[in-house]
Parts: sequence; structure tokens; C-alpha cells
Amino acid sequence: MQDIRLRAGTAALLSLAAFTSIWGAAVVFIWWLIFSRPLKVLRKMRRVIPAIILIAFFGFVLELTGGGGISYCLRMTVIILIGAWVYTGYQQGEFLRLWVWLLGKKTGFDLGMIAEIGMQSLELMLSDFSRIRQAQELKGTIWGLRSLVPSGSILVHGALRRADETAELMAVRGYTHGGSYCPEFETPMKDIIAGIAALCMGIIAFIPVSEFFILYH
Repeated sequence: MQDIRLRAGTAALLSLAAFTSIWGAAVVFIWWLIFSRPLKVLRKMRRVIPAIILIAFFGFVLELTGGGGISYCLRMTVIILIGAWVYTGYQQGEFLRLWVWLLGKKTGFDLGMIAEIGMQSLELMLSDFSRIRQAQELKGTIWGLRSLVPSGSILVHGALRRADETAELMAVRGYTHGGSYCPEFETPMKDIIAGIAALCMGIIAFIPVSEFFILYH
């Protein structure tokens, strides 16, 4: 979706529907397969695979201890896939446009700028993570659990340092609150079709399965 308004609204609706029940996760997954270009999403977001494995581990533990782990795993996996779809479609500046459109040029501008800085920080952290992996491979170090703590420490330190530098730069330039910005959006027909389909999937997700088949007959 090119229109961030439709993409954000669709992601929120589908995530809620997927979290509600297995039935909701199933219909949301069908939408994801049809409209998200799944191969493109998975190619760009191969890092979601460890997250899915982690969710599967916690789901297994939950299933053994109290039950419901399989349901939790399936629902959270679909939500992660929706998040990956939103992230791969991100274009610089669109969250600023979204928040200014929602809340105006003061509060909306501030929230949009925070979102843009957060996305930029995330991209830089992913880039740093790739460089750390490459450096360890060149040294012949085997990547494992022991590498997570020092790597995470480096990533957090780098993110905090960049945050301090950004705050100092904004203070030097005299930024206080809000800004002047006129958001523009492009809404192609395929975005509207995908949004309508997501709305239909959301409605179906909140209808109990038995009632759905009664309505169908």
C-alpha cells in the first residue's frame, strides 16, 4: 500500500483481528498471502524468522505448562508477518505525514518526527547488526547465544549515542515544538481494494465460526 493512512489502519485492524482468535488469525493470514506480496516481504525481512522461532519456543513452553501455547504461537506469528509487511512498505517521511494529518502541525508533527527518528534508528541498528555478524564471520567466530549479549550491548550503546547527537543537533537549531508541514498522499485503486478486503476480513474474524457457516448456508 502506498497510502500510509490505509496501511496503518489496515495493519491495526488486522493485528487486532489476528490476536482475537485462531479463526481471526486464519482469515488475516489469507489476506496477507493475497495482498502483501509475501515473497518480497520475507526476502526483505528474513530477520522475522528468529522472532517466529522465539515465539514458537514460548508457545511450546506455555502449552506444556498451562495450555493455549499453540493458539498463542499461531496468532503472534501472523501479527509478526503483518508488522513485517508494514515495515517493508515504509518510505521515509510517511509517518510524519500520517501524524500531521491526524493531529495537526504541533502535536502531530512532534509524534511524526519521533516515529521517523525511531524508524531511522531501527534501520541503523539492523545495519550495525549486519556489520557485527560480518566481522565475527571474518574472525572465524561462531555465532551463538554467547554473541547476543556483547552484540546487543554494542547496538544499544550506538542507538543511545545517536539519540544524544540528534537531541543536541535539534537543540542547536532551536527546535522547540511543532513545525510547518503540508502532508500529501497518493491513494491508488489497489490500496482501496486491499483496504476493503481487510475490512471484510476483520468483520469475518469477529464472527464466530459456527455463525459464519450458518450465514453462509
